[in-house]
Amino acid sequence: MNDASSLFGREYFETSYGDYERQNPPRKLRHYREVVQRFAPTRTPLRLLDVGCAFGAFLAAVDPGWQIYGVDVSEYAIGQARQYLPRAHLELVRDGPLPFAEQFDAITAWDVLEHVPKLEMLMHQIADHLTEEGAFLFAVPVYDGPLGPLTHALDRDSTHIHRRSRVFWLELASRHFHVLDWWGIFRLLVPNGYYIHWPTRALRRVAPAIAVAARRKRP
Repeated sequence: MNDASSLFGREYFETSYGDYERQNPPRKLRHYREVVQRFAPTRTPLRLLDVGCAFGAFLAAVDPGWQIYGVDVSEYAIGQARQYLPRAHLELVRDGPLPFAEQFDAITAWDVLEHVPKLEMLMHQIADHLTEEGAFLFAVPVYDGPLGPLTHALDRDSTHIHRRSRVFWLELASRHFHVLDWWGIFRLLVPNGYYIHWPTRALRRVAPAIAVAARRKRP
């Protein structure tokens, strides 16, 4: 992203995600952790990279025996995450390659890909950084289906440069990985501060967000 420091500084998070903690309740983070446990290799310790880790809420919620890594384009977010989670390996990244030589058993990108200009390049990098049985897991908002107009209306984040359909994201993932599963997520911060986060496979074609689990393609 151009001038990511100014785009994703303190003002961005306070304006767009002032309810960051409420939008990341324990049950939501627990769901993501369980998804990683389901699709990643069973070896111990598990090495996990969170792309777009922000303040480190998800990394803080995973098994304490895992080796945890995170990257983000925001210098402000990485600074906050380092204070919050000193045991994690955290690095600032711009448009260049992922700044780790390690390969990972799981790479996650929760509500990140819609911000990324060079999606194909990032997909290649993620695939290259996965172990042979490693899993890539991501969640994105989707703007198609009967709830698409509502998703558009509620989305006030101007850094969402990919306001795409679920078909777009599934086809993108399929070009680089074997898609193992995908499901819908209903989510909303309601006026009383309660955050709805309801994963569903039955309504995945109408949910306003989806999550995808994929595995690295073998040569």
